[in-house]
Amino acid sequence: MKDLAGKVAFITGGGSGVGLGMAKVFSAAGMNVVIADIRQDHLDQAMAYFNERNAQVHGIHLDITDRKAMAEAADEAERVFGKVQLLCNNAGVNLLNHIEKVTYDDWDWLMNVNLNGVINGIQTFVPRMIEYGKGGHIVNTASMSAFYAIQGSTVYTTSKFAVRGMSEALRLDLEPRGIGVSVLCPGAVNTNIHESVVTRPQQLSDTKTQVDAETMNRMKAFSEGGMDPVKLGEKVLEAVENNAPYIIPYSEFRGLLTRLHNVVLDAMPLPENDPDAIKRVETMNKHSKSNHNL
Repeated sequence: MKDLAGKVAFITGGGSGVGLGMAKVFSAAGMNVVIADIRQDHLDQAMAYFNERNAQVHGIHLDITDRKAMAEAADEAERVFGKVQLLCNNAGVNLLNHIEKVTYDDWDWLMNVNLNGVINGIQTFVPRMIEYGKGGHIVNTASMSAFYAIQGSTVYTTSKFAVRGMSEALRLDLEPRGIGVSVLCPGAVNTNIHESVVTRPQQLSDTKTQVDAETMNRMKAFSEGGMDPVKLGEKVLEAVENNAPYIIPYSEFRGLLTRLHNVVLDAMPLPENDPDAIKRVETMNKHSKSNHNL
């Protein structure tokens, strides 16, 4: 997606952290930017920053799990700036706990935000992008947890693996429409994700994970050593302009991913040791051609 100046971007979770970093970078590139966030205090702080600079940025209070509210936010974005061509499904929450302590409410909260929130963004904006007919780009924020798991991250990892897979498939579907898709997989970022629990809905409050002040301070200290959100936003902008499928500006993970993918490859037989492979491939190719003729 080239020539971004004057085009409209919509960013969920845009009031702070990674989303705000994107907003600052996109705005500096001349885009009209809508930032949507569930926390009004974050929106107020972000809008104070942009208003001081007379930037073309509009804030919307939004719960991305609310489909009706998402559609209303899309309508508002179009009234203020026009058709959205860059969608960043960025809002997310985190909760780390071993599976024996996880509750149904833990699952529902993380999956509603991290996965269903992305789905809601796609279902709301993609038909509008297609109807507009001028291409565009989508950035879905996953995580390095979309590639590998750590102990105590079953729920979070599930949500992020799903976002990565969705993004890869969506890219194939939307390529003929001139709409690119990138999946952003951050490692550590200097954000306030440790405050995720603040936005947890009361109706999903059943949990065995107690996030006290000491725990939040430890999580905050870890995040503070991460990448600056504006620097990450610059990498996102570059990826959008080049239609890159993955945004992973973290060299420290190269060795881990190499080892992981080697484990995957080692689980597969070599072609010379798998004589039935040719027959399977021929069958699949034949089936694929017949489907294309439907």
